[in-house]
Amino acid sequence: MFYFLTPGGADCFLLAIMVSDGYVAICYPLHYTLVMTQKLCIQVVAFALGLALFLTVQRTSLIFTLPFWEHLRAINHFLCDVPPVLRLACADIHVHQAVLYVVSILVLTVPFLLICVSYMFIASAILRIRSTQGRRPAFSTCSSHLTVLLLQYGVCAVVHLHPPSRASAFEELQIALIYTFVAPLLHP
Repeated sequence: MFYFLTPGGADCFLLAIMVSDGYVAICYPLHYTLVMTQKLCIQVVAFALGLALFLTVQRTSLIFTLPFWEHLRAINHFLCDVPPVLRLACADIHVHQAVLYVVSILVLTVPFLLICVSYMFIASAILRIRSTQGRRPAFSTCSSHLTVLLLQYGVCAVVHLHPPSRASAFEELQIALIYTFVAPLLHP
């Protein structure tokens, strides 16, 4: 679970950072190399990875406090994500679900709001470009990135922010495949 959640959380933070990088590149192209220094890039990536590690350690250690049924030795899933593991617990999981929601809000909605604000500024800057030939490359880059972002954050929100449902295991596997394999493959 630790090795699955850490890159997933870091990916959500890094996608938001990439949009901020695109904002600087489109809105302040002449100042890009002054603003986006190598030191800043390393610091931002280290922050994203550190925050993802911190949040993952919290969730993983909380899962270790749960008792599980002795006869259940396999998770009916292709990865060790929190919701399928929580369903295998033989104790009250309300606190664990509440922690999952809070962490999911931090990992999903905060970066997504940063992305939305950044894209509003990017769209405003693109619309100020007078020629359609100048707008086309910026819009094509933004549209492919937006597609991946909506797919990534939308599917992750469906998995981690919805109340426990009676969805079949096959449906959950399909959804997990989308945000685990499809979204990263589509990223430009």
